[in-house]
Formats: sequence, structure tokens, C-alpha cells
Amino acid sequence: MEDSHVLKAIEASLHSRGAFCKFLSANDSGETGGHQSGILVSKSARFMLFTERELKDNHILKKYVHIKWQEDFSTESCFTWYESKNELRITRFGRGFPLLSSEYTGALFVLVKDTDEDYQGYVFNTEEEINQYLEAFGLSPAETNRPVEMNQMSPEIKEKAEIDQFIRGLKEDFPSSETMSHAARLIEYAVRNDEHLILSNPDQLLLNWTDEEYKLFRRLEQVRYGNKIQNGFSSVDDFIVMANQVLNRRKSRAGKSLEHHLSAIFDGNHIRYTAQGTTEGNKKPDFIFPSIEEYHNQSFSIENLCTLAAKTTCKDRWRQVLNEADRLRDRNKYLCTLQQGISSAQMDEMQTERVILVVPKRYISTYPRDKQERIWTIQKFVQYVKELEGIK
Repeated sequence: MEDSHVLKAIEASLHSRGAFCKFLSANDSGETGGHQSGILVSKSARFMLFTERELKDNHILKKYVHIKWQEDFSTESCFTWYESKNELRITRFGRGFPLLSSEYTGALFVLVKDTDEDYQGYVFNTEEEINQYLEAFGLSPAETNRPVEMNQMSPEIKEKAEIDQFIRGLKEDFPSSETMSHAARLIEYAVRNDEHLILSNPDQLLLNWTDEEYKLFRRLEQVRYGNKIQNGFSSVDDFIVMANQVLNRRKSRAGKSLEHHLSAIFDGNHIRYTAQGTTEGNKKPDFIFPSIEEYHNQSFSIENLCTLAAKTTCKDRWRQVLNEADRLRDRNKYLCTLQQGISSAQMDEMQTERVILVVPKRYISTYPRDKQERIWTIQKFVQYVKELEGIK
């Protein structure tokens, strides 16, 4: 899907108030000499062009609209509904309109509705372009001349369209890690419609978000650095500077990503918490439940307090969580990680220090078999905190 016009048409269709496509007939293109009649549109698309009341109250209805073609030029065109003929036409393309001539007979015409008065128009005249658009929505040539059904769109193509739309809308080269994580969640929801998993299967949803953010970040790197890398570097120093920028940004993103996604899971489950709250000696656990205020309230029972550390990997860093909250020194410490596998010896040491690993369910099988029952899933931890906070 390299053609920018096709990609733009797909994205526009995806985010529109309606899209319609058809192959231009000889009469549509003007090859038969009937060009003045305009493009005939299936009545199945009438509500893309007119409201129900407009159609009901008028026998011959005309509506003037603005159409931007191929992202290049615009026309002030006219939609006409002929009730007696039970047909719709688009007319008034202006003198010298370049996309309607005999060579465009058989081309794919795409009309996208942005508002009641603003539309986008595309005409694709090569097999490659036509197939790209149709395949994006799972359409066969026989399924044209009707509104485009968005639910047939390939998830992979929809994902790419959502990612590229986000990148094009950025005002900076690289947004904050919080912005990237939030965008990844929105893209995941738009592509797979899996918001319900936040309650029923947060383990899977966390992995979905993490995977989506990785794809988003890699695509952004390609857009920002691709040409520079392809064109080469004038010196080794220039190469090292860019390599360090890329690596440092990757490390920074990965370190914060898990925290952002866990926050979203807690929010979605209506759990109270404080992120990065300061305990004793300026120590800052990643999460304190129900809040840092209750933690510092000596009359609040430690039975109802809990902390969670978030570390993407923890093979060598898990001991950092041992002294993050003095009031809970003799209680369990919870550590959420995406680490896949830790040795039996380290897990025994964790158990001695009362550290409980919280791991997405799918990853538990990568740990020593005889230690797996010690590990909590995300779902189990969420349910535990809900019980602490009295959430049903």
C-alpha cells in the first residue's frame, strides 16, 4: 500500500461519516457523450448525500457541496435526486475536469463524506490502486456501487492507517511516552474493538497494548529516521550520535510504557491509587493503593495498603522494590514485569523477601514449572486490590 492517494482514501473512508465506491461506466466518464449527466450513484448511498427529510420533502432535490479531489483540487459540485427516476447523480465538475474522460472508464470512483457539505473524491485508474482500496475493506469488484462497510476492513490495513494518521498529526518529532502509550491503546481499540478485556482479561489486553505501542514506535522511528539511515552518514561520529539518540529513546519509552498501561487498567477497573507517590526518604513506589494520603495516615490500617512496582525486566533489578515503603516492610511486595523466565534460585530468593511476581498469564509458562503457582496474573492482582478497596 505504497500509493499515498490510496492510503489517504482508505484513511479518509475509515474516519468518515460514510464512503461509497463504484466503477465508472462509459456514461459516467463521458465516453458515450453523456458526460453532462454526471456520475450516477446507487440509491443505496442516498443517505450519504441527503437527509431523510430532504428526500421526503422534495421531488427533485439539488444540493451543492464542496468536493476535494485527489487531495489536489476542489469543485463546487451538485448532488441531484430524481424521485421520478429513483436515481442520484453528481454533477457540476467544472470545465476541463481531468478525472472524467474516456480513459477513466472502468476506474474506481470513491466518494468520502466528511460533513454534510464537505466531501473527498478519488479516482483510481490502475489495477494496483483499485485492488489496494478494495482489499483494504475486503471487497470484491461485485460488491461495489454501494456504501463501503467498514467492519469488513482488514485489521492489518486498518492498523497501519490508524498508526499513520496518528504520526501525521504529531506536532513534534517524538511525543511523550504517556502520549505514545495512550495512542497505542486508542489504536488497539479502533482496530480490534477489545475494550471489554479491561475487565474480563486485563492480562491479554496489557500484552495487546504493549505490542501495539511497539509497532507504533517502530513506525515512528522509520518515518523520522528512515531517510537519514538510507542516505548514510557523513562520519562515524554522526552515526554514533543518531544511534545513541535512538537507543536512549527506546530505553526511556520501554521503562515508562508498562506504568502507563497499568494505570489504564486500574482506571478501567475503578481502582484508587497514587502513581510515584513519595514515601519515606524520598522513595517512590510506582503505585500505592489506595493512595499516598492513606499511606501517610498512621491510623489507616496497613492491612488495606498495598504497593506495586512495574519493571519491564526484573532479572537483576527486583531487589530495588524491597525498601520502597517502610510501613509495608514486613508485608508482601508486588512486582509486575514482562520478564519471561527467572531462575529457580532467584524465585526462591524473592519468596524469602516476600516479593510476589505479577506477570501476564501467557508468560507464566516461561517460569520454572514448580514455581509457577507463586506467580500472580494481572487479573488476580486487580481482583486483590478491588477487595482491599471494597470494589465489587
